[in-house]
Order: sequence, then structure tokens, then C-alpha cells
Amino acid sequence: MLRYTLMRLGIFAGCLVVVWGAVYSGIFPRGFGNSNGLWVLLLAMVLSAPISWVVLRKERDRASVRIVGKVDRMKANLEANRSQEDEAVDAARAQGGAAAPR
Repeated sequence: MLRYTLMRLGIFAGCLVVVWGAVYSGIFPRGFGNSNGLWVLLLAMVLSAPISWVVLRKERDRASVRIVGKVDRMKANLEANRSQEDEAVDAARAQGGAAAPR
């Protein structure tokens, strides 16, 4: 996931440099008044999003597989913990003791 994030930031930084150069050289229009910095950031975000979507498709798929694996392991651990708690409560009831409140 960190690799995907760093690659995405790299694409954004590259777009930021290109847009900044294009705005200050007059290829792209300048922002109104003092909003030029915000204009450059906005243009860079708009350009980097579709580029990242296409270029980083394989990396995004790899990251999502890792995330799904982690979520599945967490679900399995939660289910195992629930089973252990249920077994402990059932054992306490079988011995005639008071069960722990739920």
C-alpha cells in the first residue's frame, strides 16, 4: 500500500511541476488574483487522477488483494475469539457456575 501511495504522490508531483511550468510560461491561463497557487494545485490534481488510474492499475490491484487478505484474516480472528468466548461461557454453565455477563 505504501508503494502505491508513493507512486501516486510521484505522479502528482510530476503533474504539479508540469502544470506550474505551463502556467508560468503562459500555456495554461493564470488564476484570478492571488489564487494562482490554488489553480496550479487543482489542475495538477485533475491531471494526475486519470493518469494514476491508468498507469497504476496493476499496483492498485496488488494493493487491494493485500487489503482483502488482511480483512479476511481479521474476520477469522474475530470469529475465533467469539468461538473461544462462547466455549468458555458454555463450560462455565456446564460446571454450574454463573456465566459471565454478555
